Amino acid sequence: MAEGLARALKIDMIDAYSAGIESHGLNPNAVKVMAEIDINIAHQRSRKVDTMMDIDFDYVITVCGNAHETCPVFPGKARIIHVGFDDPPTLAKNSTSEEEALSHYRRVRDEIRKFVEGLPDNLERA
Repeated sequence: MAEGLARALKIDMIDAYSAGIESHGLNPNAVKVMAEIDINIAHQRSRKVDTMMDIDFDYVITVCGNAHETCPVFPGKARIIHVGFDDPPTLAKNSTSEEEALSHYRRVRDEIRKFVEGLPDNLERA
């Protein structure tokens, strides 16, 4: 969701990539709640962070707890910033309805959107 929001809202200033420690594929609920705000992330792909080590990043932003703890060291000048958002799949796994599950995704989507809208200023606050 973060990559899709950055690409949609800050395309003129951010070249966004998303990767994880593990590759899980796109979450259908994330695709669904992003489509609700007219952002199509269905074309994005799940990548592993170790496939991006040759990219000279200015910033690496980790968005969930275990990514922050297990984030590899990036060569070059990359500044690592952690912004902790709840993990929607973890929150949704005990939901009793699809609507309840989607509410978790929507909340986190909206929190990420607020962070992205505040870039680059939010980098200094993080």
